[in-house]
Amino acid sequence: MEPIKITIFQAYLFWENAEKNLQNLRLRLSSLKGATDLILLPEMFNTGFTMNVEKCAERMDGMTMRWMYDTAVSFECVVAGTLIIEEEGRYYNRFVWMSPDGSYVHYDKRHLFAMGGEDKSFTAGNSRVIVELKGWKICPMICYDLRFPVWSRNQENGYDLLVYTASWPDKRSAHWRALIPARAIENQAFVIGVNRVGHDGNEVYYSGGSMCISPLGDVVYYKPEDEDLYTFTLNPKDLENARDRFPFLQDRDDFSLL
Repeated sequence: MEPIKITIFQAYLFWENAEKNLQNLRLRLSSLKGATDLILLPEMFNTGFTMNVEKCAERMDGMTMRWMYDTAVSFECVVAGTLIIEEEGRYYNRFVWMSPDGSYVHYDKRHLFAMGGEDKSFTAGNSRVIVELKGWKICPMICYDLRFPVWSRNQENGYDLLVYTASWPDKRSAHWRALIPARAIENQAFVIGVNRVGHDGNEVYYSGGSMCISPLGDVVYYKPEDEDLYTFTLNPKDLENARDRFPFLQDRDDFSLL
């Protein structure tokens, strides 16, 4: 493993306007100073968190996928975030991990937010994904997945970094601030949560609070309220030291998901 440089973009999003969002994201990313290995974007970064799937869905060869590829090439790094994808008449809240060589991996959101009607518009995924970058094993999750610790359990040190891309409302921000450190401590991994800011088309307010928490529960990065583009470096020695000092995952309960 090598040190990994990660850029979080806690963005303001324009409601159901992919072209405007992609233009704004590219403009704001142009101020990115220095190289980075990974750019992380919020949930549904091209439209905002909407159930208007027929209007906002794209295919895997659509405009936003091309934008992700072009951005990955421009910055010579991985670009990752979620968008609405339509396949064979079904809609997915899909996390895409786009590499600058044009290859990509995707994860479909497992836990759909029934309180917001997401389960009526989308099809749930059924498998976890682990991607690798600079020797780091990285597990992507999406927003509501954060509430389900069994799904994100780090069995046999299967990952080093857990990532949640989200549209997490301000009125439940206390839960966000509590659960991300809990996931980091219980799984002995770095955890990153990437949220958005501003109001959406339903007048739901998002206050950001994007953060990175160490395996010991220490704050590496935290930003409430404002749009923010921030880059930091994670060192594998910090991960190794935490696991060596407190090797409690060896006493974990074994289980399997049906």
